[in-house]
Amino acid sequence: MNARTRTRALLAATAAGALLAGMTAVPAFGEQPAVPAPAPSVPVESPIAPAPTNGKAAVEGSDIQQREYWLDDYGVRDAWKSATGKGVKIAVIDTGVDGSHQDLTGSVGEGTDVSGKGRADGQQGLGEEPEHGTLVASLAAGHGHGEDRSGGPGKQQGILGVAPDAEILPVSMWLGAEQPGVKDVNEQIPDAVRWAVDHGADVINMSVGSNATAWPQSWDSAFAYAEEKNVLVVAAAGNRGSGLTQVGAPATIPGVLSVGGVDRQRQASWDSSSQGISIGVAGPSEDMVGAMPGNGYAEWSGTSATVPLVSGTAALIKQRHPELTGAQIAQRIVKTAHDAGEKGKDPFYGYGILDVRAAVEDDVDTTEENPLGSVRHWIEQNRPHTASPSTSATSATGEGDTEHVTQEATPPVAQKPLNETGALPVVILASFAVVVSGLTVAAILHIRRLSR
Repeated sequence: MNARTRTRALLAATAAGALLAGMTAVPAFGEQPAVPAPAPSVPVESPIAPAPTNGKAAVEGSDIQQREYWLDDYGVRDAWKSATGKGVKIAVIDTGVDGSHQDLTGSVGEGTDVSGKGRADGQQGLGEEPEHGTLVASLAAGHGHGEDRSGGPGKQQGILGVAPDAEILPVSMWLGAEQPGVKDVNEQIPDAVRWAVDHGADVINMSVGSNATAWPQSWDSAFAYAEEKNVLVVAAAGNRGSGLTQVGAPATIPGVLSVGGVDRQRQASWDSSSQGISIGVAGPSEDMVGAMPGNGYAEWSGTSATVPLVSGTAALIKQRHPELTGAQIAQRIVKTAHDAGEKGKDPFYGYGILDVRAAVEDDVDTTEENPLGSVRHWIEQNRPHTASPSTSATSATGEGDTEHVTQEATPPVAQKPLNETGALPVVILASFAVVVSGLTVAAILHIRRLSR
């Protein structure tokens, strides 16, 4: 089975339902979130070893940078002339990051575990795809190893991330089959987001997702908190190769930058992407490579690999334009994207295909309003109100549509059913007598009319 067909439903993202082109990505109440899972990876030994049983070719670390076609094709190397991510923190909420990998040493800060199963520093691989977080982190901030590269950041060998000088904050979760002692995913996700915000993350990378548009109400306050603190959350749209024909949460949450995928020809990827009106931008999602725990490397595909490219781009923008909010960083990314597919925003490419150099360097007018929406506004309009009605809930005359009840209701007094009091037979007989009397009177009247 190849990497595309193994690609699992992303969450963590969280739910089940179908979102096809043209249908809204805003979840309906009552839709139940599903258990999230990361995208797959295909382990490859370094140096060269026999090809894995699934037929994927081995990848050697010394020439792996030549396989990172997006560094040139998407303007990453050009953007390095202006920024490399120095001083910016990217929180990777995933299955744990191997901070000892030769391409990540010194770039992975003290993290945390929100599953209750992993190491306290977030650097232990967990769940069904323990390598997933390391793959993701390497594409966001890998710096390679060996000799310094001439004329650019990072080293000559190994993986180079989009923001090679950024710091990774690993937040490990358990995604996959339930295990004793593991927290529910609906606890893990909000805990992870809040921890990342509180520990200085400028960007939150969520290469996780689900097969439903809805998310649990328990997530609301955490994502609203990130929005309030101007932290941009970037999430994966999911992959058809794993059976997802829609964008799933958390990529459906307003304000989150949802990322779709394209192939080498910049066409919407069939297996390694999804669709939905919440997609904000698209980037490469096929023929990807990344770092594996234990100084290995892997081939993989899916929007899980695209998200760290966008998160790395956000880190470059943050270094170059430190005054920008998370919403304004998202605006630079979507406004400089190259339109593709139908004219304007569409459910396959969002606002267009990622251009890293333009997002970092071009003159872009930004506003305070996030083109991706606001989760705080969504919560105010869609979640049930438990408090007393606000002024916005009243009519133009200042009078509410309903009266505010202040008198305490009197509880009903419990009584025995009729058949327990002995009254039931009496009631039945009396009712029967009334019916018979009525029929008798009607019959007499009818006979008299006939006789006349």
